[in-house]
Amino acid sequence: MSKLFTPVTFGPLTLRNRTIRSAAFESMCPGNAPSQMLLDYHRSVAAGGVGMTTVAYAAVTQSGLSFDRQLWMRPEIIPGLKKLTDAVHAEGAAAAIQLGHCGNMSHKSICGVTPVGASSGFNLYSPTFVRGLKKEELPEMARAYGHAVNLAREAGFDAVEIHAGHGYLISQFLSLYTNRRKDCFGGSLENRMRFMDMVMEEVMRAAGNDMAVLVKTNMRDGFKGGMEINETMQVAKRLEQSGAHALVLSGGFVSKAPMYVMRGQMPIHSMTHYMNCWWLKYGVRMVGKWMIPTVPFKEAYFLEDALKFRAEIKMPLVYVGGLVSREKIDEVLNDGFEAVQMARALLNEPGFVNRMREEEKAIC
Repeated sequence: MSKLFTPVTFGPLTLRNRTIRSAAFESMCPGNAPSQMLLDYHRSVAAGGVGMTTVAYAAVTQSGLSFDRQLWMRPEIIPGLKKLTDAVHAEGAAAAIQLGHCGNMSHKSICGVTPVGASSGFNLYSPTFVRGLKKEELPEMARAYGHAVNLAREAGFDAVEIHAGHGYLISQFLSLYTNRRKDCFGGSLENRMRFMDMVMEEVMRAAGNDMAVLVKTNMRDGFKGGMEINETMQVAKRLEQSGAHALVLSGGFVSKAPMYVMRGQMPIHSMTHYMNCWWLKYGVRMVGKWMIPTVPFKEAYFLEDALKFRAEIKMPLVYVGGLVSREKIDEVLNDGFEAVQMARALLNEPGFVNRMREEEKAIC
């Protein structure tokens, strides 16, 4: 019997099946607020049979915005988000929202301030200078995550997913590549986990006993000099100790190894279409394929690493990364993962989960 269409529980939340729409960025939030398009898309995924759909990457503060059409969690947008969660619930699915801060992956024209990160420097991705967060600023930043969890509850979400991977702010503190601090938040891994610990304390306090908390974390940063499994395993174990209800196992740095996250060929033309800086736009078009090499796609490309975490971590684990067929999803669930996340399959076909009910060989 397939586990795919059996219920699964994360903390206080039980899903109708073991599929989750992963938090792939939608770019459907003009003015950093939810739109009818965002509601319609997530309603279509819910109607397509998914157990839970995740609204992507909502910034916990204005300084955490990395895109023009990205959500920014604040009281004004709660009524619009409530309409979205009501629509998702009406289709029988649960609703989650990913909460994060982009750290140095922004520009003043987008986030309203000089971008902040674990350390000062220059970010070619934007391009812009970046200011390292002061030690005394960190408690307030951590509290912003907790405040965002409370707003998510008010908006009707059943779960939050804290983004601690992919080279965003928490990940920037964890990785020696971006953390060059000389205080108690830099140096040893124990020190580099301090900001994450602060965030999780605020998040779990705010979540209480009625919201599920998932955390997306890296298994590898995906480049030489980034975090490897010997360190990320310790991060996962610390998150288990924090009381999180599940980990979503991912990898890659969007500023350094973006195709390690997604695999395949970098969509250079589409990416540069949205760049405002003319010299960066044409520079990337000319040399982008050498700057950002293709990483070949294969189904379940993170599975080998994820199995190492499954062997050592007792808490629920969610597999994400290149799932496009029911056969491979069944294999992953039989390997001991509690649930699976999908992005590209549900972007291509919002009703893919319903089709998998009918077709054992379904592939998207």
